[in-house]
Amino acid sequence: MTPVDFRRREDALRAANRSRRGGWWFSRWTHGRRGGALPPPGVRRERGGLWRLLIIAGVLALVLRTFVVEAYRIPSRSMERTLLPGDFLLVNKLVYGAEVPIWRQRLPALRAPQRNDLVVFDWPVDPDVAFVKRLVGLPGDTVAMAAGVLLRNGAPQRETWALRGMISELQDEAPRNDWGPLVVPPHHYFVLGDNRDNSLDSRAWGFVPDSLLRGSPWIVYFSFEPDSTARAPWLTRIRWPRLGAVVR
Repeated sequence: MTPVDFRRREDALRAANRSRRGGWWFSRWTHGRRGGALPPPGVRRERGGLWRLLIIAGVLALVLRTFVVEAYRIPSRSMERTLLPGDFLLVNKLVYGAEVPIWRQRLPALRAPQRNDLVVFDWPVDPDVAFVKRLVGLPGDTVAMAAGVLLRNGAPQRETWALRGMISELQDEAPRNDWGPLVVPPHHYFVLGDNRDNSLDSRAWGFVPDSLLRGSPWIVYFSFEPDSTARAPWLTRIRWPRLGAVVR
């Protein structure tokens, strides 16, 4: 072996050692521009594949949240006994036709809203706030209340979900147990909270435009009993029987 061949072999061994110590990216940075070996194609595909997977997962999550299902939390007692403070809901946004952002157009609805549906909507007073109530009046319905009994088109309604007699935080609001009759205008709904004595609803701020409907509660995926005196109530006060409960 001539001295020239020996030096070439020695240089090749040093380059190989540097590549093994620093990885293919170090080898390319240090001598790849001078003719060193490029990174193995398989490694580059793995890195690119991971980024593509993350991007696809992010896009799918965004699409699901926008058009299919979204999470909400119940902060108040207005829907007791059906929904409790500390309930976390998954809301079906397809049922009434999810809204397409920017264009403000809706996808085709699976069905029209029906009387006694639970609905999630943007509060007409402040559309940045989401409410959940029970739909009791469709467009054209005449609604009223006498001695706490809901009258729809003149007929008393038997509402097994309605809760009455709870201590109210809204004593000074609009009349709660005797009002009407009111005719629901086109493209609007009349909604009430199931906790009739402790709910801020259409009795106080009027009808809900159909353009503000967001969906219908589907399932309780988590629930805990709020308690300001308990440490980490979301861990220590979980309502286990409510987890996975279908909302009706």
